[in-house]
Amino acid sequence: MTDNVSLISGVALRYASALLDLAEEQGATAEVEKGLDQFEALLNESADLDRLIKSPVFSADAQLKAISAILEKAGISGLTANFVKLVAQNRRLFAVPGMIQGFREQLAAKRGEVTALVTSATDLNAEHVAALQEALNASTGKNVKIVVKVDSSILGGLIVKIGSRMIDTSLRTKLNSLKFAMKEVG
Repeated sequence: MTDNVSLISGVALRYASALLDLAEEQGATAEVEKGLDQFEALLNESADLDRLIKSPVFSADAQLKAISAILEKAGISGLTANFVKLVAQNRRLFAVPGMIQGFREQLAAKRGEVTALVTSATDLNAEHVAALQEALNASTGKNVKIVVKVDSSILGGLIVKIGSRMIDTSLRTKLNSLKFAMKEVG
């Protein structure tokens, strides 16, 4: 199983790297990034599309025809559309989510950016996001891009993940720590 996961990661990273190189050569990095974001949104919204890219039952021709129609209908064109079509022809659609992630990571590294995944109990307003971004920029010394996720089960506070570092100030964690401390005493 581990070999399969590393194979997918290797394939995805090679394709992502090639796409980034082409996008930079053509000066279309922002366009490709936008197109990949749109395609990822389509994947997240449609279980049928997800099944299409992951299922080995569909032939390369069927996948290519379906993907071409989807890209055209979604208004995704240019280098991004050609890339996704090439991936379909090469029977690598199953690795598209990894390719998108790899593209983003490599682009962020070139820009000197890091991504912070921030989980909060409620939506954060623009002021809170700006203050958090300023604090994280100062803490890491890099330009931090914040991705906010809402999870009401944390009750309050924040969970911030940057790379392998995690800062958990959620109320749920504090209450669990208190519960364990109380069990040890009694």
